[in-house]
This record gives sequence, C-alpha cells and structure tokens, in this order.
Amino acid sequence: MTHHHCRHCCAPLEREVIDLGHQPPSNAYLSADQLSQPELTYPLKVYVCTQCWLVQLPAHAAAETLFTADYAYFSSTSTSWCAHAAHFVDHACRRLDLNAESLVVELASNDGYLLQYVQQRLIPCLGIEPTAATAAVARQRGIESIERFFGVALAEELVEAGRRADLIVANNVLAHVPDINDFLAGMTRLLQPQGQVSIEFPHLLELLEGNQFDTIYHEHYSYISLGSLQRMASAAGLRVIDVERLPTHGGSLRVWLARADGALQPDGAALQRLQAVRNAERQGGLERLQAYEGFQQRAESAKHALLRFLLSQRERGQHVLGYGAAAKGNTLLNYAGVRADLLAAVADKAASKIGTFLPGSHIPVVSPEQWLAMEPQQVLVLPWNLAAEVRSSFADHPELVFHKAIPSLQVI
Repeated sequence: MTHHHCRHCCAPLEREVIDLGHQPPSNAYLSADQLSQPELTYPLKVYVCTQCWLVQLPAHAAAETLFTADYAYFSSTSTSWCAHAAHFVDHACRRLDLNAESLVVELASNDGYLLQYVQQRLIPCLGIEPTAATAAVARQRGIESIERFFGVALAEELVEAGRRADLIVANNVLAHVPDINDFLAGMTRLLQPQGQVSIEFPHLLELLEGNQFDTIYHEHYSYISLGSLQRMASAAGLRVIDVERLPTHGGSLRVWLARADGALQPDGAALQRLQAVRNAERQGGLERLQAYEGFQQRAESAKHALLRFLLSQRERGQHVLGYGAAAKGNTLLNYAGVRADLLAAVADKAASKIGTFLPGSHIPVVSPEQWLAMEPQQVLVLPWNLAAEVRSSFADHPELVFHKAIPSLQVI
C-alpha cells in the first residue's frame, strides 16, 4: 500500500476527499499521430491533511512532466482574464506606489498577459515562467522572462545579482507547486523588506460549495483556504496582511502578504476582511471532516446529469458540441467517460490547441470557424467560469443554446 504525506507539514495523508479515477494530465493535448500510441494516466485522488487541513493531490507526476516546453495554456486567450490583469496592475500600482525605481516579479508569468500592463507604465518587471512556449510569447512582447521553476535557489541567485522585488505576483500558481514550502520561502527571500506579495487562488470553500470537482487535475497539487495559507506562509516567514474576494475561477481569493520580520501589519479594515473569510471557512467546516463528506456523491450526480443530457439530446436529434478546450473540461469529460460519439468536437481560440485532440477522450479541437460550420445547436461550455464571455462572443448567433458544464448544465 502506498503511503502519502502532506506536502506542507509531512503528516500522513489518510483521509480521502474524492476519487476521480485514473486520468491523463489535463493539458497533455494529443496530435493525430499520438492517438494510436499508449496514453499515460495517473490517479486523480484528493486527500485532506487532518493536521494542517491542506487539501491536496499527491504528486504522482513531476512538475517537469506536466509543465512541458509545449504547454498549451496561454493566458492572453481570455479577454476577460486580461482585463482582470489590467485592473490588478492599476490597483497594485496605487497600493504600493510603484514607479520606475520598483521591480515587479511575476511567478508563472505565462505569455506576459499581466506584465505587459506593468511594462506599459515603464515599471521594471521580470517574468519567471518554466514553459518555453509561453515564455517565448512574453519575450516577443519585450518582457524579460526566466525559464525556470521558482524556489529558494532561484530567489538566492536573483538577490545575489542585486534584484529584490517590491511586488511579487503569483496568480493561480500556488496550487501548481509540488514543493509549496520552498516556493513560499523563495518569496520571502526575494522580497524587499517593505515589499508585498499578491497571491490569487481558487478558494477551497467555493470548490466544495459549488461542486467544482472539475477544477481538480494533476497540475493542481493543492486546494487552498485562507486558513491553510496563513499556516504555510507563517512557516515560510511571511505574514498575511489583507484578503480580497474575487469572482474569478468560480470564486477566488487574492491574499496580500509581507515579510514577517518587517513592519507591515494589517490595518483595521483588512483585519475585518480577514476575519470575515476565516469565519466563512469555519462555518463551512473546512477544518472538520464533515465538510468533505458527500463530495464524491455530488460529483457522481453531476456526472450522471451530464450523461443524461448528452444522451437525451442525441435521441432528440440535437447536435451538441463543446466550447473551450479547458483543463477543467478534460477532468469532467474523462470522469464521465464522454467520447466523440456524444460530443463530436470542442472549439477553442488558442492556436496551440486547434488541430489537437483532448487527452483521454480524444475529442478533436477545432477553430471557432470550423465549429460554426459544423452547425451546433446545443453548446456545452466547458470553462464555465468564462461562460458569459463565450456567450457574448456569439451574440450574432441567437439560435445557439449555451449550457454551463458545471453546475447542473445551467442554460446561459
């Protein structure tokens, strides 16, 4: 029997939260030639640590295996996400009074979707992005990018080179880090004494309450609450000084941190915000096992609802196609066992995905133009967090009926 241990506190992981079966990495899109080759899968089973209450997926696959040079996720594909990034940069510049003497470092900077707005303000910036394809796009935008995984070792190199950050941005990357202690400790080392860190992540409370099991995939090693982050940050020498609730990714938190050995403390308003989120987490029972009971059954109910929908639409002669070749969609489709007989194609705007096949299900990914030529009638929006953006982009096609994949196939 395999024994796993918590990636933060090293306690044995004994309490299972949900088992979504064996699945391939959710961003491992396939070429036509690869369809006839064996496809590697890993267990997709989540546990909760009853010592520090970090919810996590054991690292069955190394980060280097999941985040390869041809990693297909490009943040700039989403116009709403770029708008979110632009708004954040404006907010951060005012909060920290950033200027031409500052340094902004983004961890997992992807294709420069956020740092482009820092650059436009003539504020020095640096991206750290381990995937070559996305880093190359950032460089084309003139953004300096280091193709490495971040941790204490890289932070030490940067400090020795005289580079310390006034702001470190880590949007939707903390969950992707197998060695989360090293990652947070690296932030502490890289940060100026009066600098701040901004971390955004999908909120564990929203995941459970919204039945967002499809956001579980191998690239997401951890599922984070404010409480678990406070404990991990404290161990790394950081202090949580503020929190904001965000609507992104089905409900996220933006947490601001500072060095624990520095002078920055949460003010009265920030203390109220922090207390409000922690109270919500306590009411949700995130540090009691009861909060996780029934999650498996709710996921199974959603799976059965999806299959009933696809089968009933086929019986009615309705042509159903998917939109958005998203990682969360791959988790859902593979958990439900959906293949091309029930969902003939999925459209996506990302050139890196068009012409490939979804991992596991082998459903073809086509361009929006090819997709429209296939004359869909019912549309399954797999990145349900972007459903409004998807629907608005087809405003001139009122005949299309759009359904959010999660929750409950809601019509939009």
